[in-house]
Amino acid sequence: MEGIPARARIYAACVALGALLCTLPSLRDDARTPWGAVALLAALYAGGERIARRRFAGTLHPVLLAGAFLLAPAAAALVPLPGALFSHVERRPFLLRRLWRAAHSSLAVVAAARVHAALGGRDAVADSDLPYALLPAGAAVLVFCVVLALLDGGMLALAEGLPPRQVCRGLFLRSLAPLAVHGLGGLMMAVLWLSPYGPVAALLVLFPMAVSWWVFAQYHRERAAHQATIRALVQAVDIKDGYTRGHSERVGQASVLIGRELGMDESRIDMLRFAGILHDVGKLGVPTRLLRKDGPLTPQERRVIELHPEYGHEITRGISFLGEARSAILHHHERIDGTGYPYGLVGSQIPEAARVVAVADAFDAMTSTRSYSRARPVHVALEELHRCAGAHFDPRMVAALAHVIARDGWHPVVTAEEDRSAVPAQASDGRSEARR
Repeated sequence: MEGIPARARIYAACVALGALLCTLPSLRDDARTPWGAVALLAALYAGGERIARRRFAGTLHPVLLAGAFLLAPAAAALVPLPGALFSHVERRPFLLRRLWRAAHSSLAVVAAARVHAALGGRDAVADSDLPYALLPAGAAVLVFCVVLALLDGGMLALAEGLPPRQVCRGLFLRSLAPLAVHGLGGLMMAVLWLSPYGPVAALLVLFPMAVSWWVFAQYHRERAAHQATIRALVQAVDIKDGYTRGHSERVGQASVLIGRELGMDESRIDMLRFAGILHDVGKLGVPTRLLRKDGPLTPQERRVIELHPEYGHEITRGISFLGEARSAILHHHERIDGTGYPYGLVGSQIPEAARVVAVADAFDAMTSTRSYSRARPVHVALEELHRCAGAHFDPRMVAALAHVIARDGWHPVVTAEEDRSAVPAQASDGRSEARR
């Protein structure tokens, strides 16, 4: 059971017990359970799940949702069990991970089946009553998505110490659109299953779904390549400037928090993550002796370090998927009052993404120990940001960061390997702003 805290293992055991209790009615009322349909759906899910996870990086949610639309809740809860319990697991502990997959899928299917039945969905499916059948099916898919997000979010919060509300919200938003498509596929399977054409016709629905999974898998492979590119650049910066190891990831995390608090869409959130993580990539063009210098910087050395946004912009010029993130890399040291660099832009002339990253960068610089300053408490750093809002920083971005931290706290996912014996803070030599 290594790698998973005891509280997370207890949580998984409770979820598994809940799933077991949900399946008991089907065993007690054996005569009324359509074991043929349960077995066929379970076999289809088990076989397809192995292919889907290895080939398409997905799962056969349409089959699970078809079970929720066709079967009583207790019977539907049995459909995911064989596929999950015998699925391929890459990391230890294998048994616990398989039990978790089975239990949380089973509970989500039960919840969806109950909502679907309560809204008259089973009769609508049996009568092929379209478009009315879309209403209970849509409600069931929404509940299915909510339950999965809550269960997985709870596990991540307990296992990795992430803020529950933020994690659950992110999981829900990311899975809602794909599950809506899977729900439509599941509804079509259920309608065809009960039609004169029978279960064989229902299987035809999976062919277009397989095509969509293939496209989605290509997207994930491309995204993985993007992530690998970014990781390589960040690792190069961390090796060169050891004092700020972990800084880039934390700036990316804080930028995402600000963007979400401002209500930006997910595509821009991804852009902010890239911008925050790569904002200091231009330090690859700065001499290492300047980045690691303990003494005060000379005016000439400061000017050399202040070239790093332009170096970063040039380094990322050929990386097309970064898009707007490149402007944030170039302008994240601009100031609202026009005293920043490299071009002295004023107010709204500074790209919005750059204003977000500027606040995130300053916040992490103040709350991390460096060679030239000790870490400040979070509340002190926020007070300093508020003091400089309107002059150095965009007040909207400062307010957004302060609000989200007050609500959810600050839980950096990466801990810098900081030198706790660093010299005391020096506020007058201007090195903090130049070296961020």
